[in-house]
Amino acid sequence: MNIYVGNLDFKVSENDLEGIFQEYGTVSSAKIIVDKYNGRSKGFGFIEMENQDEANSAIEGLNGKTFEDRAIVVNEARPKKDNY
Repeated sequence: MNIYVGNLDFKVSENDLEGIFQEYGTVSSAKIIVDKYNGRSKGFGFIEMENQDEANSAIEGLNGKTFEDRAIVVNEARPKKDNY
């Protein structure tokens, strides 16, 4: 399952993000989205977890929790919309 993680502090690294999700199960990948022009974090990222139950547990356990002094938003990622 692909999981969206929002409202991240700009200092959070992919390793930090992966670390908090590993408490709930196996993480396949962690990606922080960065601005292509300046390389700074955009304040959100994605986690991939293969096990559906572990992913749901992580969403329930982490949504609204404080991480690096910010209440993070965690939910199942939706497909990207085309902006036409």
